[in-house]
Amino acid sequence: MPSRLRPVSLPHVTLTPVPDPPYDGDRRVSAATTDGALALAPAQPSPLVWGPPGSIPDERHLRHLGQALAEVLTGRRPPETVADRLADRAYAELVRAGRMIRTASRPLVGRPHVTQPKEGAVEMCLLVHCGERHHVLAVRLERRGVQWVCTDFETA
Repeated sequence: MPSRLRPVSLPHVTLTPVPDPPYDGDRRVSAATTDGALALAPAQPSPLVWGPPGSIPDERHLRHLGQALAEVLTGRRPPETVADRLADRAYAELVRAGRMIRTASRPLVGRPHVTQPKEGAVEMCLLVHCGERHHVLAVRLERRGVQWVCTDFETA
């Protein structure tokens, strides 16, 4: 005796928005260029551009820059991807430094601690989580017109 099949209602499927990754930039470059790391493409305009004089970059942009610098310092991102965000001297130092932080895991930066020592300058300190070991990254930004440019960095 054949069994009688009853129609079964399908589950209701709705589209949910894709959440932003915690350290993703506003623009993307190819995955091969960044090896799965945070993508900060050369810019038009740079994400560190603000119009009002005296305004400082917000925490999200500072964290993105810190994440990108940490990835360069661990060898997971080529320095060219952040060249437009660094002054010439700072970029040359970044290239010269090469891979300063040794880690098997992807670095993740914490919340930036920001100070404004004088008008047109911002200094931030970030904790860089590298698996079981942590490092510190200090960055100085100075306003050049309406753009904030990294003029110096240190890590330990």
